Amino acid sequence: MMVNLVKLCVGITAVGQLEQLQATRRRESSENGRLPVNIHITRNKPKRSQEIIDHGSLYWVIRRQIRVRQRIIRVDDLENLEGKKRCGLILDPQLIRTEHRAYRPFQGWRYLEQSDAPLDLTSNQEAGVGMPSEMEEELRELGLL
Repeated sequence: MMVNLVKLCVGITAVGQLEQLQATRRRESSENGRLPVNIHITRNKPKRSQEIIDHGSLYWVIRRQIRVRQRIIRVDDLENLEGKKRCGLILDPQLIRTEHRAYRPFQGWRYLEQSDAPLDLTSNQEAGVGMPSEMEEELRELGLL
C-alpha cells in the first residue's frame, strides 16, 4: 500500500519560490562537488518508509494549503554534526501542482494516505486556463467554491 507525507513549507509563500530555492540549492551542491539532489532533512524517519519509496510523495503546505507535491525517491539514514540520527528525504526535482486543500499548521511531518491526497492539476489548470489561482483561493476561503 502506498502512503505519502505532508509537511509545512516554512518561509515559502508560493510554489515558484520553492522551485527557485530548490534549483539554487541543487546548483550550489553541484558547484561544491556534491550530488545536485533535492534533500529534505527531518529529525524522525518514517516507520512506513518502505510504503513511501518510489510511489509516495511529499505534499507541501504553503500558506495553509497543500499546493504541490514531489515524489520521494528514497529515504536515507543520516547523522548531524553532533552524531544525532536524522532522516534525509531525497525528492524528485519535478514539482507537481495539486488542487489546493486547506491544512492546519502542525510540527514535523504527517502521513497522508493516498485516498486523502489532493488530485494533481491538469495541464490546462496549470497553464492558467480559467480563473487566476489567487482569485480561486479567495473564493474558496469565502466558501464560494
